[in-house]
Amino acid sequence: MAKLQYEIVDVFTDRPFTGNPLAVVFGAEGLATEQLQALAREFHLSETAFVLPPSDGATYRLRIFTPEVELPFAGHPSVGTAVTLSRRGWAGLDAASNAEVVQECGAGLLPIQVYADGRATLTGGPPTLGPELDPAPLLGIVGLTADDLAGPPPRTAGCGLEWTFLAVRPDAVVRASLNSDAARRQGVTELVVFAWDADRRASHARVFVPGSGVPEDPATGSAALAFGVYAVAVGLLPADDRSTYTIHQGAELHRPSTLECTVTAASGTAQGATVTGAVVPIATGEIAVPPFIG
Repeated sequence: MAKLQYEIVDVFTDRPFTGNPLAVVFGAEGLATEQLQALAREFHLSETAFVLPPSDGATYRLRIFTPEVELPFAGHPSVGTAVTLSRRGWAGLDAASNAEVVQECGAGLLPIQVYADGRATLTGGPPTLGPELDPAPLLGIVGLTADDLAGPPPRTAGCGLEWTFLAVRPDAVVRASLNSDAARRQGVTELVVFAWDADRRASHARVFVPGSGVPEDPATGSAALAFGVYAVAVGLLPADDRSTYTIHQGAELHRPSTLECTVTAASGTAQGATVTGAVVPIATGEIAVPPFIG
């Protein structure tokens, strides 16, 4: 039976067995989408990344799968794969030197700066922003009430993927508990529940993704990018120039993660965002190629 090489790495952390685990799979260019999805279901991590030959202008192509669906883009697979490929010397990369790679994915061509210390900075896609939303259904989905609400009204924002942001009191973040049935009834596929610390420009966040077969994610780069777009729009971060902010996530899953971010804004509108994180190698191995059933 044919087998593929893979690595498991922990992303957005500098310590093993924390952060968000990622499977990076090599040599899958001859497989059908159904086979890639079967492999992602077998790994059963929040995301599995498949490194493929690129088109012109990219260093590599990446396809990203949750256990249930393919994503056009995701942050922790992008950061984790870029650092892993640099460490393996992919396409002439040198792990001892800083370098910029260009990742081709469903969201287009995305630049990623890789550093010799095992970190990488991902630049998100074009910012998007949705209207204000009624907080009541969102609070109900995570078992909270109107008394838990804090800060600006919820709304969606994105920087490659769109997320819905719900600001609550610090103690409510810990108490949040996803009701998947309620989320399905409301048509909510992703929700970020967070408390904002203005003095430290830091967010304690929990990310629920019932629409992708991931009840809760320990570190979510695309949501961290989108938070900058949201934070500028609602006045949590300055309306102009470049700001820094930090996302703390995953403690409730015993996988604490740290995402260091920037957002650039002009006249109250985000122009772009970045997220930086470290990557720790955990395991290497081979996995059998699943049969294709057409």
